[in-house]
Amino acid sequence: MEKSATSERRIAVVTGGNKGIGLEVCRQLASKEVVVVLTARDEKRGTEAARALHASGFSDVVYHNLDVSDPSSAACLAGFIENKFGKLDILINNAGAIGATAEIDTTTPLQDVLAGKNATERLQWLLQHSTETYEEAEECLRINYFGTKYVTEALLPLLQASSDGRLVNVSSNYGLLRYFSGEDVKLELNNVENLTIQRLDEMSRLFLNDYKNGQLKSHGWPADAEYLAYKVSKALINGYTRIMAKNFPALRINSVHPGYCMTDINYDTGELTAEEGAGSIVMVSLLPVGGPTGVFFYHDEVAPFV
Repeated sequence: MEKSATSERRIAVVTGGNKGIGLEVCRQLASKEVVVVLTARDEKRGTEAARALHASGFSDVVYHNLDVSDPSSAACLAGFIENKFGKLDILINNAGAIGATAEIDTTTPLQDVLAGKNATERLQWLLQHSTETYEEAEECLRINYFGTKYVTEALLPLLQASSDGRLVNVSSNYGLLRYFSGEDVKLELNNVENLTIQRLDEMSRLFLNDYKNGQLKSHGWPADAEYLAYKVSKALINGYTRIMAKNFPALRINSVHPGYCMTDINYDTGELTAEEGAGSIVMVSLLPVGGPTGVFFYHDEVAPFV
């Protein structure tokens, strides 16, 4: 595909596009005549995912390697997009890590263990069997928050070259401020007029320091349940979404909670399919011109950040 052949078509980048929700986002965008750059850290899996989409009739899907936690990898992707397309219309930051490890007894089929449990009970079961370490928390922040930031910064000039650039950050209801234990932290993250990206970076470091020193609750972070780093990473992503929307009003920049979906990150314990979760993300990425920006979508509805 040359620039001339794609100049009138929308170009999208999807991070973490080789499986789960990301792969389904690639499929749905391609079905709507969008040229998709499917990115993944694992070249073998990324290439296989793109080939599978080609075999399904979606020929305008291109694989490119991307490690979201590496700014040089994001810069390499930006150079590829610039040379091949000259612009970017849609960036979907989907790649993520849960920041925990589930200890699952593999001697009993998981479907038998979860039989008869509703979605809430399945989630509680998963939480009870999960542990998280400082190293996992650090990785979670590096991939979820800093990875989103690195990729966005690298591709921002190309989004600005679009006549209608869209940025969708895949977030979670776990990133809502209600999960924070301190009012001061909630107020600061919700004060988008004064919040800065530099402060978000600093807050990520403060969280990890407090995690290491056992001071999460005393300093206002999520502290009473599991997935602590995941919650903070998604709250930081939401803050980043709001700051970027304020700073770049010509773009449509939003966060989306796709729902508790059945993917390998949660051992398929979710209540929605990857197809259903991806549908919300794709819907937001293709909203009509002049649609909302700087908002949080709970599935396909605008909802509060708190």
